[in-house]
Amino acid sequence: MQWAITGATGFVGSRVTALATGPLRALTRQPRSEGADTSAFGGISAFGGTHWITGDLADHGALARLCEGADAVIHIAGVVNAPTRAAFDAGNVAGTAAFLAAARDAGVRRFVHVSSLAAREPQLSMYGASKAQAEQLVAASDLNWVIVRPPGVYGPADREMLDIYRLSARGLYIAPPGRISLLHVDDVARALLALAGGGPARQTLEIDDGAADGYSHPDFARVIGAALGRRQRVIPLPLPFLHMAARIGLSAKLTRDRARYIAHPDWVSRGGNAALAGQWQPQIGLAAGVADTVAGYRARGWL
Repeated sequence: MQWAITGATGFVGSRVTALATGPLRALTRQPRSEGADTSAFGGISAFGGTHWITGDLADHGALARLCEGADAVIHIAGVVNAPTRAAFDAGNVAGTAAFLAAARDAGVRRFVHVSSLAAREPQLSMYGASKAQAEQLVAASDLNWVIVRPPGVYGPADREMLDIYRLSARGLYIAPPGRISLLHVDDVARALLALAGGGPARQTLEIDDGAADGYSHPDFARVIGAALGRRQRVIPLPLPFLHMAARIGLSAKLTRDRARYIAHPDWVSRGGNAALAGQWQPQIGLAAGVADTVAGYRARGWL
């Protein structure tokens, strides 16, 4: 099969590129040489055959070249952090619309769209609202589509959770209420590649690492502590303090948008693994995945 991918140089996309075993075209903002190593992990694709298309989601010519001859496309690129709803929409909504149009015009058979659990609660955040709107565009298309909503994705090149590990290295874990699902980035990548080859169609799948009820934050803290060899002191995070910290700008990362998302009590995936039975299943348990993450952080000098 000939695959095409957006977001190939990012955290998840770089692992899809590395684990792919067939011809792959990938979109990149910066010119790359054939087979170049662009991943955050290091290492090129397994077959060394990545063909880089220079452009972005607003470049219709680049998207047309990306989709030309592709049997399946995997749409990972998007905006995770932005100051305004318009900025989220430009990357997540307009970008998805442009890629859908290019895939349709090129006669692509399969469209794998990477969304987020945040789309399940679009009223909570501008990010979630933009991802929900992008999902609506995909679902309205006449392509053979599937939408994947990963939970908290982690791994040895992830910077989003890095602060959690750094604080844990000091023996502290700040615990919001509620429960979360988690999934190692390699399992996410394998799921996306499996779905590019076929399987459930016109469905939205929330996948996870197999923990049916997810994890509490103290659960996660204990696993991180074990990987670090450091006992954790779990400090509950009162929601009024969370919202106050966002209002006064205590951290650049903690926007009011992000605070509403963090405060939500249920970010547990709902049943997507069952739809992939026989095609994909998670291979990396939380303890092994967190140990891999800690080792990766230490190797990079981040921890």
